[in-house]
Order: sequence, then C-alpha cells, then structure tokens
Amino acid sequence: MTEKMVTVVNPTGLHLRPAGMLCQTSMKFQSKILLLYKEKTINAKSVLNVMASGIKCGDEVTVRCEGPDEAAALEAVCQLIEQELKE
Repeated sequence: MTEKMVTVVNPTGLHLRPAGMLCQTSMKFQSKILLLYKEKTINAKSVLNVMASGIKCGDEVTVRCEGPDEAAALEAVCQLIEQELKE
C-alpha cells in the first residue's frame, strides 16, 4: 500500500468533468484507489462517489493505492489532481 497527500488545484474542485477524468485514469489500473478526505473514504473509480465527496479547490486529500500496479497508479492520480485538472 502506498499513499500521498495532494492539494486539489482545480478552481471548481472535483465536479463532473474532473471527477470523470479522475475516474477514467483510475480505471486504467488494477490497484484499488481511494481518496481519503476528512472522515470519508472515496472510491476513485466511481464518478458518483468522487462528485458526492464535496472536494473543493485547495482541499488536501490523501490518495491511497493498493495492488499490483500501486506505484504507477499513485503517480498518475496524484499528477492528475495536482497539475492536470486545472480549468
């Protein structure tokens, strides 16, 4: 299991389009990918779960990956959240 804390940079948080991009990226990996936010544990492969989490710009989330490709999954998801979801 690997994990890393990241800050959401998208000005509108993780609404539909960014949540969809996050889910699509997460689905490329076999590993279980979770977002830990406040007391919530969110399945990063579920658009509805990500959208319902209420994650906003500037919020810190922990990305946790567990599985055969966890290192690659962690790197891809963290890069997406920190850099590529800017609108």
